[in-house]
Amino acid sequence: MAKHDVDLSNLFHALADPTRRAVLSRLAEGPAPVSELADPTGLRLPTVMRHLAVLEEAGLIVSSKDGRVRTCAIVPEALVPMRTWLDEQRAIWESRLDRLEDYVKTVMKERET
Repeated sequence: MAKHDVDLSNLFHALADPTRRAVLSRLAEGPAPVSELADPTGLRLPTVMRHLAVLEEAGLIVSSKDGRVRTCAIVPEALVPMRTWLDEQRAIWESRLDRLEDYVKTVMKERET
């Protein structure tokens, strides 16, 4: 059974929502105030704040407050555990597919003889 990684689960949960992915895409361009992040979503500010809280809980963003303005910034290195897991899964499946290919080639050769 695969080990359960809470941090990895939080990352996948945070990235599962298209609104949160859009926010991260915007923040990849640079830090932005919450109001700027909320505008293109068409969502009410409390809803956007909940999305930001999920991203912050997963460690994907940090926020700071200066007066009445809350600014968010992306934390790109937070994606490293996900990238590592995906790379491991890719290696496993490529290995399996390579073995399947070898098996199919062997069966095809046996049929030819």
